[in-house]
Amino acid sequence: MSDKLTRVAIVNSDKWITKRVVQTEEMPARMSQVMSRSFISERLCIGCGICPKKCPFGAINIINLPTNLETQVTHRYSANSFKLHRLPTPRPGQVLGLVGTNGIGKSTALKILSGKLKPNLGRYDNQPDWQEILKYFRGSELQNYFTKVLEDDLKAVVKPQYVDQIPKAVKGPERTVEQLLNARSQMNNLEKITNVLELKQVMDRDINLLSGGELQRFAIGIVCVQQADVYMFDEPSSYLDVKQRLNAAKTIRDLLRPDDYVIVVEHDLSVLDYLSDFICVLYGKPAAYGVVTLPASVREGINIFLDGNIPTENLRFRDESLQFRIAEAGDEYLVDKSRAFSYPAMEKTLGGFHLTIEPGQFTDSEIIVMMGENGTGKTTFCKMLAGAEKPDGQKSVPPMSVSTKPQKITPKFQGTVRQLFFKKIKAAFLSPQFQTDVYKPLKLDDFIDQEVQHLSGGELQRVAIVLALGIPADIYLIDEPSAYLDSEQRIIAARVIKRFIMHSKKTAFVVEHDFIMATYLADRVIVFDGQPSIKARANAPEGLLTGCNKFLKSLDVTFRRDPNSYRPRINKLNSQLDQEQKLNGNYVRSPLHPSPPVQRLLAGAVRTQANSL
Repeated sequence: MSDKLTRVAIVNSDKWITKRVVQTEEMPARMSQVMSRSFISERLCIGCGICPKKCPFGAINIINLPTNLETQVTHRYSANSFKLHRLPTPRPGQVLGLVGTNGIGKSTALKILSGKLKPNLGRYDNQPDWQEILKYFRGSELQNYFTKVLEDDLKAVVKPQYVDQIPKAVKGPERTVEQLLNARSQMNNLEKITNVLELKQVMDRDINLLSGGELQRFAIGIVCVQQADVYMFDEPSSYLDVKQRLNAAKTIRDLLRPDDYVIVVEHDLSVLDYLSDFICVLYGKPAAYGVVTLPASVREGINIFLDGNIPTENLRFRDESLQFRIAEAGDEYLVDKSRAFSYPAMEKTLGGFHLTIEPGQFTDSEIIVMMGENGTGKTTFCKMLAGAEKPDGQKSVPPMSVSTKPQKITPKFQGTVRQLFFKKIKAAFLSPQFQTDVYKPLKLDDFIDQEVQHLSGGELQRVAIVLALGIPADIYLIDEPSAYLDSEQRIIAARVIKRFIMHSKKTAFVVEHDFIMATYLADRVIVFDGQPSIKARANAPEGLLTGCNKFLKSLDVTFRRDPNSYRPRINKLNSQLDQEQKLNGNYVRSPLHPSPPVQRLLAGAVRTQANSL
């Protein structure tokens, strides 16, 4: 790789006008006129660093890039804006998985591959024609792919990222789930799709009345019933529980045909592992530039993303690797288990739903993760612990100071993130320990002076986590902290929560459907079972291994851990390892618990060593 560097200059238009500017009616118009006439020349830039320092809005960012990327630009929106280098290469009859942080170009790549966005090869001011584009991709699989797109031989259907916007997009008299599915159905799999995705009970419901999880399953279903050549799924696991995620994954893999393409963007790494046949990693700087790596095997691709290092290119794109060390917290912190707390056996009836809660105990410096399907009462249990819901009868939860991170975040605060922190958690926000443990790892400096009302879902989630942890409390109730976060942010958020709970010697109850994040966080688990939305039970807290075994057995799924990164990996159904683990009753296995052949090998090695001594 050449040592010579070229530069990309990014100007963030959202930061040009802030609360610090005295705004008049003409100000926005004048600023937009100035921005439309001015730009930073990347060819003339010498990287002196003056522009970012002098800009009063903090809107300018100058980034050094290796020269070899300059000849591999696939698309750029405009001057001083985001640009994408290279493209993922789909293969017929296989599932291509895309993994990378938010704002790195995954959605842009999907738009290009679906034919909705014409790649301009970086020439936003002088658009190339298709003949030139095909010449650029000459000799690669993408040449054949774009030739088919150009000749309209490929029909692409896309499951959008933000499913909560689907009801607004639906127009016409057909408004129920059944009507919409029947209108789009082009294959003979409608009955199977509705059964696997659990859509039977909502078939007669209006699209506006669906919850987030129901909308997600509907969106997956509406794509799967159509006859197409390219199927694209942007974050299909959001809002879904573990069982529903696996059912969605099986449904997507059933689409595979010899001449069809399937592309999936997914942040739940265990689901991505289960879904994909090969992986392309996207790295770079969010909202500035993104680079697509060459295709790799599933295990190698995800491990490259976690490690932050691409061996074939001798390139490191992250300062440190992300690993799932077993009992990591126990190695670093002295955990005080001397103080024990308890809650009684309780029951709660909400309409036609009845929840039974077995009595349980918990201690300081402990994280208890709630595992179960949607509709089994996890959020209801959190509300009962917080005192927002009262149990049936005379029983009550002992009074405790509680801080809650709710499942659904609806921003109402009028002001910036900084102003919100100073109003709600001023003492914690000014604490150096809190800054080191919570604030800085979550990287809120990128949008600390932006309006709360203008934040994206992932930014709001990180703000909500900081707010919840910044309030002094005995118990922290954190409901689905991984929602809207990308793969890297999920791991960082899990580390932040774990480190904070251990340092502060408090207790956390966490509801989480991302199995990787759940097993990383959990000291113990509460398994919820029963019939969703009708009758459910919350079992007493139990050990991580026994709890996960009980939960996974109910799903008929087995997990193993990767020997390098220690991340949980789903075994393919009825594979040799899947059958072996089910036979042994060991539904989740770690490298610390090797398979019988490895155990025999280790035992032989120990005996040999003993004999030599």
